Amino acid sequence: MAASEEENLVVATSAPSDAEFDAVVGCLEDIIMEAPNSNWMMHFCCGPDDDFQFIQRTFMEKHYQEFDDSEENKLSYTAIFNEYISLVEKYIESKLLDWIPGFNMAAFTMSLQQHKDEMAGDIFDMLLTFTDFLAFKEMFLDYRAEKEGRSLDLSSGLVVTSLNKSSVSSS
Repeated sequence: MAASEEENLVVATSAPSDAEFDAVVGCLEDIIMEAPNSNWMMHFCCGPDDDFQFIQRTFMEKHYQEFDDSEENKLSYTAIFNEYISLVEKYIESKLLDWIPGFNMAAFTMSLQQHKDEMAGDIFDMLLTFTDFLAFKEMFLDYRAEKEGRSLDLSSGLVVTSLNKSSVSSS
């Protein structure tokens, strides 16, 4: 009897809106991060989406030279930020509408606020670039540093040591 009480408790605390939220987040991960689908998500989403990565890279390639690492932000950043938000939001919303019939972006945005503590780091960081200008600018500065060969290289601090005790020839 205790097992059936536990099952009822799980059913009672799991709301349909949580399942819908989880489905949308799973699809967002597929769209944004090129993550492989989980089996439970197969009926909702179409799979990894290389198009988003291409759209984002193309956009950053077009605008990255405009950004510099100074305290003062250029007026042109605002137009680029607004163009990026429009481009990416339209793309994501159209994919979600394809994958989840009846998807409502406004309702999801409200639900996102309620579940923000549950979001995985990478997906949340990416969504943050849609609303947080400083995160957006940092994304461009990182991209520019990488393009110009100024990205952080930690390889000089790595040491490879064999775990195999091979005999050292003694003279």
